[in-house]
Amino acid sequence: MRRLLLLILVLIPFLGFSQVDEQENQEVQDFTATVINAQTEFPLESVHVVNLNQVKGTITNPEGKFTIPAAVNDTLYFSYLGFKTQKVRVTNDMFRFGNTEIALTELAYALEEVIVRPYQLTGYLEIDVKNLPVNDAKQYSISGLPTSYEAGSKNPSAVTKVLGAILNPADLLRNLFGKKPRQMRKLRQIKEDDNIRDLLASKFDRETLTELLQLEKVDIEDILNNCNYSKSFIKTANDLQILDAISSCYEEYKVLNRNQ
Repeated sequence: MRRLLLLILVLIPFLGFSQVDEQENQEVQDFTATVINAQTEFPLESVHVVNLNQVKGTITNPEGKFTIPAAVNDTLYFSYLGFKTQKVRVTNDMFRFGNTEIALTELAYALEEVIVRPYQLTGYLEIDVKNLPVNDAKQYSISGLPTSYEAGSKNPSAVTKVLGAILNPADLLRNLFGKKPRQMRKLRQIKEDDNIRDLLASKFDRETLTELLQLEKVDIEDILNNCNYSKSFIKTANDLQILDAISSCYEEYKVLNRNQ
C-alpha cells in the first residue's frame, strides 16, 4: 500500500506537466462561428472579434459569420456598439461539430436630459479667443528621446518631474512593466493587427485594452501618469492613442533600463 501511494505521489507532478504541455501545444486552426442578436436571433454584421491569446482580430460579415485563428481554450472577445461585450472560451466541441452561435445582448441605457450651452460669443475676435477653453498642458522634449512629454503643469518643477519619472530606477514603471512582461510584449502584436487597431480607435472605455494587456484601468492610468501624460489626455484619448502612448513609454523604459 505504501509503495502504491509513493508511486502515485511520484507520478502526479509528471501528469500535471503533461497537461500543461498539452495546453501550451494546442494546435492553432481556423475557427468559424456566427454572432447573433440574443433577442431577435438575427445575425450581427461588423462585430469585432479578438482572440486574446493569439492577439488576432476580425469582424463578422453580413451573415454574422467570422473566421479567426484559434486553439482550444483560447478566449475570444466580442465587442459591438450598443451590445454588452462578451468573452467566450473555445472548446473542443466547437471545432468538432461546427455551427457555433454566439449571442450578444443589447444594452439598456437610461437617457438623461442634456442641456447644451453654446459659447457666448461677442463678435470681437480678441475677446472671444480669450474666452474659449484652452488645453494648457505643457510638453517638454528630452534630448535623446524621440517624443515629447506632457507634464500638465506650468510649474517650473514640471521639467524635474518629467526627468525624475523617467530616470528614477525606483519608479513605478519598473514595477508595472516588470510584473507584466508578457502583456507588454503583446503591444507590438496588437499594433500590427489592423482589425484590433480599428476597434481600439473607436473605443474610449479602456475595457478592450484591459482584456488584451491583462492590466487594470488603474495600472494604465499609473503608467501614463508616470510618463507624464496630462489628465486631459488620459481622460479624452481613444484606446488606440492610449495604446500608442503606453507602447512609446515602454520602449523608452527598456532603452533606459538597459543602459543602467
